[in-house]
Amino acid sequence: MADATAEHQPGYGPRAGRKFMARNLRPLTMSRRDMLRTASAAMIGLAGSVLAACGPSAPSAPPPNPTAAKPAAPAQPAAAATPAGATQPGAATKPGRQLIGKLEGPSVVTDAAQLPRKFAEAPALADLVKQGKLPPVEQRLPEEPLVIQPVHEVGRYGGTWHRGFTGPGDRWNGNRTVTGPDSLLFWDYTGEKVGPNVAKGYEFQDDGRTFVLHLRKGMRWSDGEPLTADDFVFWYEDIYQNKELIPTPHILFSINGKPGKLEKVDDYTVRYVFAAPYFLFADILAGSTPMSGHAFRGGDDMMGSFAPAHYLKQFHPKYAAGGRDAVDKMARDAQFDTWPLWFKFKNDYAKNPELPTITPWKTTAPSTTPQWTLERNPYYWAVDTSGNQLPYIDKVVLSLAENLEVLNLRAIAGEYDHQERHVDLGKLPVYLENQERGNYKVYLDPGDYAGDCIIKFNRSLASDAELKKWFNDVDFRRALSLGIDRDQLNETFWLGLGTSTSMAPADSNKYNPGPEYRTMWATFDPKKSNDMLDKIGLDKKDDQGFRLRQDGTGRLRMEVTTVGGQFVQFTQIMEVIRQQWTKIGIELIVQERERTLAEKMAGANETQLYAWLADGSEHLFTFPDHVFPYNLLTEAGGVLFAQWFHSGGTKGEEPPPKIKQVMETFKAAFSAPEEERIKMGRDIWKTVVEEVHTIATVGLSPAAQGTRIVKNTMGNIPSRMYNSPDGKTPGISRTPTYYFKA
Repeated sequence: MADATAEHQPGYGPRAGRKFMARNLRPLTMSRRDMLRTASAAMIGLAGSVLAACGPSAPSAPPPNPTAAKPAAPAQPAAAATPAGATQPGAATKPGRQLIGKLEGPSVVTDAAQLPRKFAEAPALADLVKQGKLPPVEQRLPEEPLVIQPVHEVGRYGGTWHRGFTGPGDRWNGNRTVTGPDSLLFWDYTGEKVGPNVAKGYEFQDDGRTFVLHLRKGMRWSDGEPLTADDFVFWYEDIYQNKELIPTPHILFSINGKPGKLEKVDDYTVRYVFAAPYFLFADILAGSTPMSGHAFRGGDDMMGSFAPAHYLKQFHPKYAAGGRDAVDKMARDAQFDTWPLWFKFKNDYAKNPELPTITPWKTTAPSTTPQWTLERNPYYWAVDTSGNQLPYIDKVVLSLAENLEVLNLRAIAGEYDHQERHVDLGKLPVYLENQERGNYKVYLDPGDYAGDCIIKFNRSLASDAELKKWFNDVDFRRALSLGIDRDQLNETFWLGLGTSTSMAPADSNKYNPGPEYRTMWATFDPKKSNDMLDKIGLDKKDDQGFRLRQDGTGRLRMEVTTVGGQFVQFTQIMEVIRQQWTKIGIELIVQERERTLAEKMAGANETQLYAWLADGSEHLFTFPDHVFPYNLLTEAGGVLFAQWFHSGGTKGEEPPPKIKQVMETFKAAFSAPEEERIKMGRDIWKTVVEEVHTIATVGLSPAAQGTRIVKNTMGNIPSRMYNSPDGKTPGISRTPTYYFKA
């Protein structure tokens, strides 16, 4: 369902968006420049009619702020490195590069001498305190709250942040934006250094075998109940070790195949104990991993390291009055097939408004409704450098958009305060043309991962033995990669702002295997591609020039699953690749599917090829989903191999030697000191690129969640953010410090 207000504007809404796209975005039949000229003119006219009809969206103005302090703005953190993309040949001259600023962001203050001694709160909360409905702010904050120095200045309270999302399957929209994030530890704004977050500190003991986590005394859940080590023990003993909730121990909570343990030291100290050194564990608790935070993974797979015991015990067979029978009945009455499914729903911050959280905003209308709404958490545990309790913004509203076209049209019309997810880089000329009318500014945040559109081979495919054979033939994968004209894709869909590339991360990445790997098996060479396909036994063709299967059942056809309504035009890109592959005799069928269905099919081993992006792969050891078959829920590159990996070989299917080699190196790196781990990471990337486990096309660009549309009324907006799902961008810029200007 689209937003009703926008949908009833003349010439606007889902139908208008579809008709416009059908008329004007046809990369197969026109040049890039012609396409841009036609598309820009049409979209400018359409956006203009929208703006004329409704005018620029009124700023979500905050009320006067009686509690915000008025000190001099804190010093801005030093700018970091030059954008990765700018190091690419000719990058500085490409249109749009001027929109890429210097990396900057807020910082966490740990010097005791700089910590605030007095605290203030939002006017609405102050009123509730006066009415006796809330305790004073000093009693709602922990004794040592997290202190964040905003990137530019101390903000003001008030306002509603409007965004767009594409439905319940767009959970990451919230994970990145409204969870804080609630990771136990978290990255600094460069995405490189781990620091305090939910936990105020940590230390390694026993030569790396023991990891001690220090919690914040007096910290509370959103309902006011204390968060203590008991919430960690409940998660460990009653969720993690419950085989109905988590059937297989997670590989991240083990080392060298031996499971770790979680122990309570006192009310505000827990320790993780392992059989061998686990020097990577701090990174694991900082990244977007299953161990890092409650809201992030609680509703997905019950991971997260802690959970609100006082709330969830009533739905657990061990604690509920009436035991298992009573819980089973409650689940059936709520129309859930099993109590574990019901329990997961109850632990889902996006779907269950009753769930206590520690996020800055708490869900009040779930993600299953047309407007996913979250309101200020009065017990949020962070303050700014002047002692103002965060977040500054009162409310976040994510409005459902039927598809990508509708969402982008709304962004052009200035209906979103801050939107980077699903914003189409291909419409950059239109965004720039409408900046003044829409009262917004465009920012570009290149990613350090080398694949805004990648193609995964399902190498554990069970439904077609011949396709599985070819997917596991390295020369077949290499030949298909050589059959892609990446420069054409870059010009057509990336406006020339990307880099034609293999899967290797940015040159500045510490795990980058070397400059020669940037173009390895990633150039356009159809002659060599054809020769390689002939030599491996695919030399017979039908009368239309398409290669024939060796089993005598006709043409070799492959289906690629694409997902609509996402960050990059996967379907259109794959249609171009489909045409390019006809030159090497390969027939490709492009099948667009809804994201939830596509992910379920991938997790069920039912897809053949899968188009997605490699975001997160720049953080190799905390976000390996696109480096090798890893994700148990949505793995499209061989989910049976992922099952084998996570189960220690007891489930799934044993992968080929080169994938096993990557898996073994990956596991060994967790115990290694950083210098040795960096070498291991480079070795992994060498194998991944040489073997073309996955085909990358164009990357190192702002195409995926790096094209930001931000209202001019918003403050504390970095000129460039580190663009990574492991940093939950824009979460890495500490969204609780965003505010609306006077």
